[in-house]
Amino acid sequence: MKSWRAPWRPPSRRVLVVYCHPCPDSFAGAVRDRAVATLTGGAEVRVTDLYADGFDPAFSAAEHAAHLQAGAAPDVARYADDLRWCDTLVLVYPTWWAGQPAMLKGWIDRVWVCGVAWELPDGSNRLRPLLRDVRTIVALTTHGSRKYVNMVEGEGGKRTVTRSLRLMCHPLTRTVWCALYNCDRSDDVDRGRYLDRVEARLAALVR
Repeated sequence: MKSWRAPWRPPSRRVLVVYCHPCPDSFAGAVRDRAVATLTGGAEVRVTDLYADGFDPAFSAAEHAAHLQAGAAPDVARYADDLRWCDTLVLVYPTWWAGQPAMLKGWIDRVWVCGVAWELPDGSNRLRPLLRDVRTIVALTTHGSRKYVNMVEGEGGKRTVTRSLRLMCHPLTRTVWCALYNCDRSDDVDRGRYLDRVEARLAALVR
């Protein structure tokens, strides 16, 4: 009698969604909701709402003095645990002044620290990445201006995600940049199309 084995299936993705916007009823909130609804069907999902949490983005003098010592500050330890847990990171935020909002930048400053995102071995002048489980980083963001304006400005926010953060992850980590440009002049049709694009991009990750 032949034995039966269930077909092999890849393990579910572990997705951390980090949401940053001060207004609960913002369009960014609609992007977050569409993203979470899409991902939940095929992945384990954890959601962090930085404003709702009252996250403190200030990188203190004490943290700076100890920045080469491994470990996150106690008040952000759970955020560090979530970052270590995930293999897919989804950032949902508006682009302000060509970059991430101060709250999200503070999350990067305080959570992507020595012992969490990187280490600096004795005698070395090069950081060693620690987030080796992270294989995909997705940015879902809006820009008030057109894309060419952001290009002239240097696209600093995009480079933070696709270069700086990516370097602390697995060498083969892919980045997905999904932006709605000219959002200030967009209408419901434009925004609906963007939400559909968000759904399509994320659904492809969890199939």
